[in-house]
Parts: sequence; C-alpha cells; structure tokens
Amino acid sequence: MNKKALTKTQTLTIGLMLFALFLGAGNMIFPPYLGQQAGNHVWQGIIGFLITGVGLPLLGVIAIARTGGDLQSLASRVHPIYGIVFTVIMYLAIGPFFGIPRTGTVAFEIGMIPFLPEIEDPYGIPLLLYTILFFGITAFLSLNPTKLVDRIGKVLTPLLLIVLALLVAKSFITPMGEPHAPEQGYLEGPLFKGFIEGYLTMDTIAALVFGIVVISAIKEKGISSRAAITKICITAGVIAAIGLAIVYVSLGYIGATSTDSIGLQANGGAILSSTAYHLYGSTGTIILGLAITFACLTTSIGLVSATAQYFSKITRVSYNVFVFALSIFSMLIANVGLTQLISISLPVLITIYPLAIVLILLSFMHNWFKGYSLVYIFALIPTGIISAIDGIKTAGIDLTASLGFISQLPFFEEGVGWLLPSIIGAVLGYLVSTVVKK
Repeated sequence: MNKKALTKTQTLTIGLMLFALFLGAGNMIFPPYLGQQAGNHVWQGIIGFLITGVGLPLLGVIAIARTGGDLQSLASRVHPIYGIVFTVIMYLAIGPFFGIPRTGTVAFEIGMIPFLPEIEDPYGIPLLLYTILFFGITAFLSLNPTKLVDRIGKVLTPLLLIVLALLVAKSFITPMGEPHAPEQGYLEGPLFKGFIEGYLTMDTIAALVFGIVVISAIKEKGISSRAAITKICITAGVIAAIGLAIVYVSLGYIGATSTDSIGLQANGGAILSSTAYHLYGSTGTIILGLAITFACLTTSIGLVSATAQYFSKITRVSYNVFVFALSIFSMLIANVGLTQLISISLPVLITIYPLAIVLILLSFMHNWFKGYSLVYIFALIPTGIISAIDGIKTAGIDLTASLGFISQLPFFEEGVGWLLPSIIGAVLGYLVSTVVKK
C-alpha cells in the first residue's frame, strides 16, 4: 500500500543523508582557504560561496524532483541527444574521473599522512593500500542501495557532525586571531571570487546526480506521488542546505581568524590540519582525520551508487557490476595524486558548471516560456562558448587578446561573463519560438 507522507523522523533521516552526501572533501577544504585568503572580506566571499555551494545545489535537487528524479529527463528538454551527452559528461565528471577519486585521495592526504611521518614516500605503496581499503568499503556499502539511508543518515552523519562540532566549537571559544587584509583575488569583487570558488565543491553537479539517490530512498519508503516526492525533496534539501551553510560559515571563520596562529597556508587541508593541532594538539589531528574520512566516505558511497544506477539503467548491465567497476577505476585514478587531479578537474568544472546552472534555473521557468526547446538552446550555446573560453584560460592559455568584444562582456574578468549572454539568448529563443509557432 502506497503511503502519502513520511514521518518527520524519516524525512529528517533523508535530509541528513543528503547533507552527508554533499559534505565531501572539497566542502571541508575550500571554505577555510577562502576565509584565510579573503581576510576581512570573508563574509562577502562566503556569501558568493553559499550561492554556488548551497543555493544552487538546493535548486538542483528540487529541479530533479520536479522532473521525475532523472537528470537525463531534465537535460532532454534541450534535445534528446543533448540529454544523453550532457548527462554522461556530468556523471563521468562527478564520478570516476574526478569526484570519486578525489574523495579517496583527500581522505589519505589529511586522514592518514599525518600519521606516517617516518615514511619518505607516502604516495607510493601506502596510498595504494589505503585506496584499496577505502574503495573496498565504498563498494561494500554501495552494493545494497536500500540500506543507504540507514547507513548514512543514522550512523555516519551523526559521527561526522560530532567531530566537526568539536573542532568548530573550540575555534569560537578560543579564537586564534583577527582577520587580516585580503589576499590578491579578494581585494576587489570578493563576492564573485567566492561564487567561482563554490564551483570546486561540485555540489551543483552533485545535486543533479544525487537526485536519483534521494528519489529512490523516498520511493522505498512507499511514496509514489510526484507531488509528495517533490515536497519531501524540498524539505530534505532545506535540511541539507542549512547544515551545509552552518559548516561553510564556521569553516570560513576558522580560516579567516587562523593567520595569526598558523600563518598563511598553501591550501585548505593544511589550514585545517594546522588549526586542529593548534586547538587540540595531537588529539585534534585525530579528530580532523576522522571528520575528513567520514565526509569523503559518505560522498564516495553516494557518487558510486548514483553513477552505477544511471549507467546500469542505460546499458542494462548489472548495478553490482558497475559498483565494482567504478570503485576499481576510481582507486586507480586516485593513485595519480590529489594535486594533479585538481589541476586537471578545475578547467573542466569551469567549463561545464555554468551549463548546469543555466539548465537548473531555466527548469524553474519551464512553464512560463511554454517549454520551448529553443529557449534552452539559445541560452546554452553562448553559455557553453564563454565558459569554454574561461576553462581554457584556467588551464593557462590566455585567449583574451583574440576574443574581441567577448572580453568586454560584463563580469567576464570575474569569470561570470556567460551570465548576460545566457539571459539574452533565452529571450531571443522565446521570441523566435513564438514567431515560428504563429
């Protein structure tokens, strides 16, 4: 018998599961680095970060729920072929190429390396052995997706919140210092800089991927009505968004106030490690290691489960086969190293992220412009071109001299030059569709 609603406890459990799926490696590493770099501009930067790190993922989850819980259905509003290509690219990016391997590598960097001080090269055999264990656990916990809600929402999430709360609470009770002057990049336009930094979490893309996990979890509780599923997704999404916002603001504060005590650090992982040791000594290192490990593991499980479900659906190959294949492939990629993974993934994210943002935003206006595909097409073409230019520039190839008027677009230097052309394109698409229809 189909149920019409979930209990508050069941909805809270799904919300905590979604929160844990989002709260991965990047979510804990990038906010403190933003805080230290932004200095006394930290709150402007955090607001920008919250837009792409919290607001857009929430909209992404709701957009997927409103279209039936499937990214391909959403992307097919542009064109059926685009729907397949775009969805595959999203799953590969957030899955085996970047997202899943990064969880294992970051967990090793922060959760294991501090405990291997006497090993000259921890990135050889130790990294291989660690990733075999890490992705072995990931595969085991992903094999039965019906247990995913209970395992993550009821067990791993509370443990993660406890170790995070210990670190954050101590930083508020015994502040490490005052925010300094902002570093280069946050002197002007800290809001836009924080907005772009939010790309690195991959959460907007993850929202489109995790949608199928959340929908499946709700349906397994006996809910079948799309309206009821959408309502539960909104509630669960708000729970996850509140949790993420609290974590980001707290970690941003830690970064902004840490400079006096630990000095400027090269990345967020180093900031967290130094902060944990400063606040709690060796115990702090253990607390941080646990927090990072739980965060990375929960995200890894969610990504493997969602990616395996999608590719199993379109290929008719067993879900379990894809779970093992994704886990093994991600383990191999993770052994390339974190630095190289990030350097390769950043230009790709800069290129594809705006496409996901525009698609999500247009989905909420779908009925207003009567679902005309030309609205999507005309908005996404300039978005794709300009974001590809930004991605190439991020990769170290400067095309500014040969771009002409494109380099003069509003907010182009801030990395959001695609915004105005996408709006103009959507309006033109609507006008052309209206004329063609008449």
